[in-house]
Amino acid sequence: MRAPAKINLFLHVGGKRADGYHALQSLAAFTEAGDELRFSPGKGLRLVLEGPFAAALRPEEDNLVLKAGRALKARAGIAGGAEIVLSKNLPVASGIGGGSADCAAALRGLSQLWDLKLPQQTLCDIAATLGSDVPVCVASTPQWMEGRGEILTALPPLPELPVVLVNPGVAVSTAKVFAALERRRGTDLPLPPHFADAKALIAYLKTAANDMEAPARRLAPVIGEVLDLLAAQRDVLLARMSGSGATCFALFAGEAAAEAAARAISASHPHWWVTATRFL
Repeated sequence: MRAPAKINLFLHVGGKRADGYHALQSLAAFTEAGDELRFSPGKGLRLVLEGPFAAALRPEEDNLVLKAGRALKARAGIAGGAEIVLSKNLPVASGIGGGSADCAAALRGLSQLWDLKLPQQTLCDIAATLGSDVPVCVASTPQWMEGRGEILTALPPLPELPVVLVNPGVAVSTAKVFAALERRRGTDLPLPPHFADAKALIAYLKTAANDMEAPARRLAPVIGEVLDLLAAQRDVLLARMSGSGATCFALFAGEAAAEAAARAISASHPHWWVTATRFL
């Protein structure tokens, strides 16, 4: 089961709600880059970690994937077990929904393994109890996000665009980014229209922003370096930070330009995580 990386193409923040969460509005897209989970029958729930970023998860005794399995078992009223192998290809805590995507993929994969035949909405209801970003990752299709992220409206497929993702290897605390937030654009944008082509999508995105980008750049100035470098690449259409950082993305006019940009950035910054991918 694939767990695609989630990109917040824009992210606007409203006021703090009574439950302590901030009101959000975002357009979420998913890429071919992501983690992968494999499932097989087993006794109890066992998680095996592999892949380039597995070491960053090993200290977590209560991974979201295991929480998803327990929540699904409780909802379905079953005693089934499974062994889950998570190939961790995405950086951890990096603003592209890696943990949430893994959690959602676990719900999908275990539901299939255990032949539960649960509707997607039921999986989304379970997902909402596990994290604000988990419901949008259940379908892993373009979604309009509101509330704290759990109010979703499915959108038509986005125009095909190459994407370059760059993470400079720094950890950014979401709580600290929210605490440092000075400008909030609010949550008054209407539901976007169908985007006929890439030009229409880029024009729309340029009317929006990521409210969390400015405070994240102050907390981790290297994010500004990443964004400046992406923006300077040939045939780049848009460069922006995703989520609360530190991963940034750039949209390109063509795959050759995206791949050339990824190679150039990797060569000049070999310790950064860089990948060229596409929208799903």
